[in-house]
Amino acid sequence: MQDAFAYCGALIRAADHDRFIATLFAPAERRGALHALYAFNAEIARVRDLAHSALPGEIRLQWWSDVLNGERADEARANPVAAALLATIERHELVASMLTALIEARRFDLYDEPMVSMADLEAYAKRTSSALFALAAQILAGVGTEAAAGPAGVANAITSVLHAFPLHAGRRQLYVPIELLERHTVSPQDIFSGRSSGGLDAALAELRTLARRHLLAVHQRVTALPREALPAFLPVALVRPSLDRLERSEPFTPGEMPPWRRQWLIWRAARNPARIAE
Repeated sequence: MQDAFAYCGALIRAADHDRFIATLFAPAERRGALHALYAFNAEIARVRDLAHSALPGEIRLQWWSDVLNGERADEARANPVAAALLATIERHELVASMLTALIEARRFDLYDEPMVSMADLEAYAKRTSSALFALAAQILAGVGTEAAAGPAGVANAITSVLHAFPLHAGRRQLYVPIELLERHTVSPQDIFSGRSSGGLDAALAELRTLARRHLLAVHQRVTALPREALPAFLPVALVRPSLDRLERSEPFTPGEMPPWRRQWLIWRAARNPARIAE
């Protein structure tokens, strides 16, 4: 089993380096469980990249749902991420239905149907990103942190959507809600053709404002978090600087933050938790 947790740690170091750095500030005896949770998330998040089409992606997501429902026990034992995740769920009494809901939300990623409304985007963010913050905090502190995890996940997810905007446009995917684009008279075809416009700038600015509003809610609730849970929220320290950089960038060429600065921001927030959601 130790090999399975080591595998998860190596996977996260490569696939989700920000969260890997954040786990270094968690107690050593809890890091393996965090690595298992984050490795599961990385596997689900990259299903479209690995499957290349919807049907094999659906099969892969269904396999994970079956594992969480107690099926495919032999296959799960042979898969290091699944084995480590199941051990983590049992040891830390995680709510498996939150992980199942995360899988269901990620089915959206497999298709090219657009995100319809702002409410849909926030619901997607809460079932994916917010759930991850809440489950990580459960591993670390053994208590619920939904009041902070909800807005933390929405702010983080919207920032990720803005960073991935050119990638999604190239795939003819729309995570920026149709409702928002129509309000600013932007057509999907303009986005798929890589055409910038004042309307598109305004639509993305509205998304940044929404992310900042959720970030403010996190800032107001950080002091109420159990200190043991704080490492779960350290990646939130990247949100405001990322939004600032996006505000200065073109939509189709978002500015990338250097790895050294990302690590420094996480380190700074670990030393002073008030900086997690400045």
